[in-house]
Amino acid sequence: MVVDDEADARQMLVKVLEGVGARVITAASAAEAIDALSTTVENNERLDVLISDVGMPDQDGYDLIRKVRQRGDKAKDLPAVALTAFARKVDERQATSAGFQMHLAKPVNISDLTLAIARLAGRID
Repeated sequence: MVVDDEADARQMLVKVLEGVGARVITAASAAEAIDALSTTVENNERLDVLISDVGMPDQDGYDLIRKVRQRGDKAKDLPAVALTAFARKVDERQATSAGFQMHLAKPVNISDLTLAIARLAGRID
């Protein structure tokens, strides 16, 4: 799942990820992402990785990952990547403290992103 309030960013990520064989669900906000997660559970579907922007209006990526973890989606079941322009070490620590497993700075290197997703999804060591 890709969560980003910027439509162009979502579309770019979808294109890249589908280009390497991923099936991608998108959401434009934290609330939309929570709704989509509920739908996947109801449909007995499983997400491999959650990728979320941090700087979103209303509820940011930190709010989203906290809600995801509070719902019971543990890191081993739904690993998450914070994809953000907030690129300082303190931002990385804040992301991992909130519940993300990885922090990648925008603009993201596509190889780094696909490698991170493959690792988190258990496709490679």
